[in-house]
Parts: sequence; C-alpha cells; structure tokens
Amino acid sequence: MKFTASQIAGILEGDVVGNPDVEVSKLSKIEEGTMGSLTFLANPKYTSYIYSTDASITIVGKNFEAEETIKTTLIKVEDAYKSFSKLLHYYNKVKMNKVGIEQPSYVSESAKLGEDIYLGAFAYLGNNVNLGDNVKIYPNAYIGDNVTLGNDVVVFSGAKIYSECVIGNNCVINSGAIIGADGFGFSPDENGEYQKVPQTGNVILEDNVDIGAGTTIDRATLGSTIIRTGVKLDNQIQIAHNVEIGKNTVIAAQTGIAGSTKIGENCQIGGQVGIVGHIVIGNNVRIQAQSGIGRNVKDNEVLQGSPALPYSDYNKSYVYFKNLPKIMKNISEIEKKVRDND
Repeated sequence: MKFTASQIAGILEGDVVGNPDVEVSKLSKIEEGTMGSLTFLANPKYTSYIYSTDASITIVGKNFEAEETIKTTLIKVEDAYKSFSKLLHYYNKVKMNKVGIEQPSYVSESAKLGEDIYLGAFAYLGNNVNLGDNVKIYPNAYIGDNVTLGNDVVVFSGAKIYSECVIGNNCVINSGAIIGADGFGFSPDENGEYQKVPQTGNVILEDNVDIGAGTTIDRATLGSTIIRTGVKLDNQIQIAHNVEIGKNTVIAAQTGIAGSTKIGENCQIGGQVGIVGHIVIGNNVRIQAQSGIGRNVKDNEVLQGSPALPYSDYNKSYVYFKNLPKIMKNISEIEKKVRDND
C-alpha cells in the first residue's frame, strides 16, 4: 500500500511542507529512515536525525522550524506522537480489512453472521454463535456454542472462546488467548481425592477490551467473570473464576489473579504480580512489578514488595535491607563494647 504526503496530511489534519505527491509504503525510525518510508519526530533528543534521515516523509509538530537543509517532506501536526499513533491505527485497519469466509472452515447452521465479516481457514463457529458486523476471525480460531461477539471484534489465530461467553464491541483477542476455560474448582471427598466442581458461569468482556497473547480468563463457577470497558491485558496473564476487573485498568504480563477478587477502575498493575482470591482492590491503585497482594487495598494506594508495602515504605525499608550486614556488624560491635564495660 502506498500513500502520498497529501493523503496522510488529510488523515491527520496536518499541513505539508515539501512535495505533496511524494509516496511512502513503509514505516521507519527517524534514524533508520530510507526512501519510501514514513517516520516522525516527537522527542527533541532525535532532532539531529531530521537533517540526515532519508525518510521520504516525517511527521513533526507545528512549531518545528528547520535550522538546516532537509531532504524529507514534512507534515506538521498538533502532536507528532499522537498523530503517528493515529496513522498506525489507520494503517493497521486498512491492512487487516479482510472480508469473506475461507475454506475449509466450519460454521454451524444456527450461527448468525453480521455484515462484512472475515472467517479464516480452519476456524470453527459453534451452534447459536452470534457475530456482529466487521468481525475478523483468523485461521484456527475456535468460537464455542452460544458465544456472542459484538461489532468490530478481532480474534487472532489460535485463540479460543468457550461456550456462553459474551464479547463486546471493538475487542481484540490475540493468538493463544483462552476465554472461558473452567475455573480451578475442586473439592476433596472423604478419601482425600479431589472432585471437580462444575463451572457453570461464563466470561463477559465489555467494549474496547484488549486481551494479550496466551492470556487465560476462566469462566465463573456461578454468574460471570467480568472484564469491564477499556481494560487492557498484556500477554500470559491468568484471571481466575469470578474475578471482576474495573474499567480502564491495565495489567502487565505474567500477573496472576486468584478467584473472586474484585479490582477497581483505572488501576495499573505491573508484571509478575500475584493477587490472592476474595479480596477487593480499590480504584486508581498502582502495584509495582513482582509484588504480592494478600489483603484488601484502598483507593489510590501505591504498593511494592511481597507481601506488598506502601511504595515509600518499601523504598525506605530496602535502604536498610541492602545495608543489613553493615548494620548487624555495627550492632555486634556496640554489644561487645557494652559487655566489655560491664
């Protein structure tokens, strides 16, 4: 796909300085720009590269004024970084604009399909599946019985959505993600053997949710595991049964959340965080990477450590911890002096 500077400026509502007809077909970093590529300048540390880059088009802020001769055509916008991100989104949308049903694939006779859908080869749609408009399901994806997908949902190759789950509008489910597998529910009998507790609920993803590759979200024992609007989950996260995650919360890779825990809105949770079950985490909470959360957390807390401490307390404690050998040596010397003076 090729785009001219004038076409890009139209998308971004920017102004062209240079050749409006120059074409680009790829993206690049400004320091690695080549002919036919598009780049951007947002960080002042990279300004020197705009005078040497071979990129055909560079997106810059409206206030940028060249102090030397440049080869690249400029597109001036209000915010170079946001405009480049917008362009990436547009490019991705055009690139992924596939339509039609490839063969071989399986579509149940009872499935309902929206307009302009794409179904890749070897994909499976079970009984009573309901797809909205502009849904893209890539090869080898599995959509179980009675699943509902809203408009503009993308399910990448190898993702699996088990029966009864509900996916809202504009959701993205990346490769290898599993939505709706059984929760970890077992009960010991009189012989000490564990018997499975049936998991009869489902998973609900509200609108604008992104699920990373290899992430698993378990169905509820009863009711629903709920991921609220705008939540973004990284790769390889485990969400257990009956968990609820509030809107616009973001969680980094390898975090695990045990059953029935409720997480509030606008939280930021780092990678490899472990959260026990049956607790409540408030709104606007920030949890640093590799922390262990074993208690309820109030709104606006910032935590680090395992078990987690308030962030400032953790940093103060760590100063003492790393100096512990020296501190103990000093204490031993003081104790010796006290004994010698007795």
